[in-house]
Amino acid sequence: MTDAERSIVDEIKTIIHIGSAEKRLATAKHVTDLFLSSAGGFNHEQIELFGDLLERLIKTIEIRAIADVSARIALAEMSVQLAPITQAPPSVVRRLAMNDEIAVAGPVLTESARLSTEDLVEIAETKSEQHLLAISGRWWLKEVITDALLARRYPTVSRRIVSNPGARASAAGFVIVVAQAESDPELAVETGIRVDLPSTLRRQLLRNATEAVRSRLLSRAPPHIFEEIRSAIATVAAGADREMSNVRDFTAARRLVARLKTSGELNEAALFGFAKQRKYEETVAALAELSRSSIEIIRPLMQSLRDDGVLFPCKAAELSWETVSAVLDSRFATGCMAPLELAKAKAQFAKITPENARRLLRFWQVRSSPPPSSVN
Repeated sequence: MTDAERSIVDEIKTIIHIGSAEKRLATAKHVTDLFLSSAGGFNHEQIELFGDLLERLIKTIEIRAIADVSARIALAEMSVQLAPITQAPPSVVRRLAMNDEIAVAGPVLTESARLSTEDLVEIAETKSEQHLLAISGRWWLKEVITDALLARRYPTVSRRIVSNPGARASAAGFVIVVAQAESDPELAVETGIRVDLPSTLRRQLLRNATEAVRSRLLSRAPPHIFEEIRSAIATVAAGADREMSNVRDFTAARRLVARLKTSGELNEAALFGFAKQRKYEETVAALAELSRSSIEIIRPLMQSLRDDGVLFPCKAAELSWETVSAVLDSRFATGCMAPLELAKAKAQFAKITPENARRLLRFWQVRSSPPPSSVN
């Protein structure tokens, strides 16, 4: 250390011990700026020196920061400045990352390469949900880190991890996520399309998923796992307790709907009643009649893993959304569509016009009709 450097260090140490709070804040900013101006040219010893000075200054500022907004702002600014610096003093970065204020800890938790795996695991095990969310957004995460994050079982953290392509997860971590996904459709979709999700857990997720989630998974599946997901869905669907999967006899339903039509009682209210009571055959038959279609057209739409097909006969019949949602739910033996999936279907339903819906139904009807027999 040169005499000039030793003089500056002594001056800073004096300020740390007897300087005013304002002087310490100003000094911390000055030292940070000085470090940033030449960080790329400092050797290991010089980086350690800056680290020692900054850490001492931060300790004095942290005490004041409890009640002083300006002190908290100063620490947050320091965190933002040091986060992208690959030569930043590790001890300083770690101290900022351990701060309870997420505005201070967040920048270095999200970006700094100077935090070790041990640092990140410790913070994941002890700090707030916001701290965990910041870590979850890092561009690369080892399994040991995601295990610690997922063990806290914050749904927001799980969503961020599974949507982060740079975050690796262990089988144990995925077990936690799949359990959470049972009540979280968005998490289920993001988890289901993960290439590294073990096949056994993917099948478990699909078994517990709604038809809407399965449909979205299929539509978003990457090419290299598309067949795996489609096969798993088919296997799950074949053994699922679904109303639509049972062998059906529509004879009685046809007769009932015909009688209601003759007596003038076949209307939206009747269809709504069938759907709410999950009377599958009656719902299909009534919807076919009200949309001027046929059971042969409506039934495949009701059986589909997709939701959008059912919307067209509902629009052709000019049904209210309350009835449409009841029809969508009637496809399942128990339960109902997730709120997010239902909202998406509602938005799509609003975009369809009755004219376009009827035109599409006529096209389907013609396409499904057998060709006329030739006359010799």
